Amino acid sequence: MTDIENIVILTGAGVSAESGIDTFRDAGGLWEQYRVEDVATPEAFERDPDLVLRFYDMRREAIQTKQPNAAHEALAKLDNEWNGELQIVTQNVDDLHERAGASRVLHMHGTHLNAWCMACDMRSPWTGPMIDRPPCPACGAKALRPDVVWFGEMPYRMDEIYGALRRADLFVSIGTSGAVYPAAGFVRDAKELGVRTLELNLDRSQGSHWFDETRLGPATALVPQWVDEVLTG
Repeated sequence: MTDIENIVILTGAGVSAESGIDTFRDAGGLWEQYRVEDVATPEAFERDPDLVLRFYDMRREAIQTKQPNAAHEALAKLDNEWNGELQIVTQNVDDLHERAGASRVLHMHGTHLNAWCMACDMRSPWTGPMIDRPPCPACGAKALRPDVVWFGEMPYRMDEIYGALRRADLFVSIGTSGAVYPAAGFVRDAKELGVRTLELNLDRSQGSHWFDETRLGPATALVPQWVDEVLTG
């Protein structure tokens, strides 16, 4: 891939599933255990904050027991060795990309390991529970919520993402359902810009027909193979 200089990679739940982190949309996923309306909207938090905080406390605790897998490690290797522009845009709210060693990571849906204060608007690293209404480290107000993007809220840093897409030579989607917008629309944006597109997924996504190429299989097999292809040119 000697003609490739700038790469944008979108990662979804399929990248972290093999680390034991529950996906949301697959059979047995989180949305079969909890209704979206009950735990992942601003209205749910206003209606029953204890339920929402308990849900995210469980997720935050569970994520810290998981380890990066071969897909995370391969992307971290690419991040560390790629001389061109690289942007990993993740829909995931875990920190497994970073723990694997990647640094060029943008969390468009936020992260479980941050708290967002509704009183002073500060975001702080957070690994413990929130159910007991701990004070904000910045202002002391008991007004913390998970720093994750709920349904009906705007994803983070969209201007940066679209800027990276405009500069990209290659857009790669890994482990995504193609069901959640705006991320599901990135492939069409890339196509309109003339960017080459590749899908690496366990099964075809809802937007699979938009990609120039689709490779099917586990992320832990496909991603290291693809990264080796890119780095060896």
